Order: sequence, then structure tokens, then C-alpha cells
Amino acid sequence: MMTVIVNGNEKTVEAGMTLLELLKELGLEGKVMAAAINMEIVKQDQWQHHKLVDGDKLELLDFVGGG
Repeated sequence: MMTVIVNGNEKTVEAGMTLLELLKELGLEGKVMAAAINMEIVKQDQWQHHKLVDGDKLELLDFVGGG
């Protein structure tokens, strides 16, 4: 197990989990439009390959339109 920070909240996850697996676990697959890990943008086509490491700080963003 390892700890990551997701939008400011600590989350314990399985070691070696990918970003996409985390999004699925959080019920956010298809809802998140952008992801940054440790202040670096991770392109959506890399989410299934990007392995998280203990202490990663993730910012998950959803774009909301308004008027």
C-alpha cells in the first residue's frame, strides 16, 4: 500500500497502481479532463501507463461550462 494526495486529500491505494486505475476506483473515469502529478501534466493517453508512487500529489480537474 502507498499514500497519495488527491486534490489535497490523503488516499491509501495499492502499490503500483496506475493513474487510470485510481480514476476508476474513485468513480471518476470519463469525468476527469486533466490530471497533474507533482505539478506535471500527464496526457490522457498516458494515464493507463503512468504508475503512481508513494507521496505523489495529484490534481484532477473537470472543466465545467457556465454562462
